[in-house]
Amino acid sequence: MNPDKLAKLQSQVRTGGKGTPRRKVVKTSKPVAKEDPKLASTLKQLNVQAIPDVETINIFKDDGKVLGFSAPRLSANLEANTFVIAGKPSEKSPEQALTEMISQIGSLGPETLSQLVKMAGGLQGSSGVGDIDDDIPDLVASGEDAVDSKTDLDAAD
Repeated sequence: MNPDKLAKLQSQVRTGGKGTPRRKVVKTSKPVAKEDPKLASTLKQLNVQAIPDVETINIFKDDGKVLGFSAPRLSANLEANTFVIAGKPSEKSPEQALTEMISQIGSLGPETLSQLVKMAGGLQGSSGVGDIDDDIPDLVASGEDAVDSKTDLDAAD
């Protein structure tokens, strides 16, 4: 073999200085995503159990948006009503979330599908945040009137 060609090949494969091993590719190690030990100890104290085979989780927020998790890690303690969701969330519109749910649940039966269609109609018909005040009853009497009536009763005695 030609010594010039050999020297050229050797200079291309050396990744460091003199005395380092020859390799063509610099190997980089990816950081391993491990759970925070503080979080793990807290979850252990809460006595949560992992729930396997959860494909998606959708959380409907008050502002009308939907927080969606694909392939999340779900842990729960049902007695304490505590759920832990770990994963990367994505924000969706309610229409997107409901169409995804309908496509996934369509195989369960027509009654489930009809309930979701009613839910979608309710979300589209309501304006969202403004409807919250409709559930609060009007104030019948002020607090000052109640105090005045109590002092009148005390005076009558």
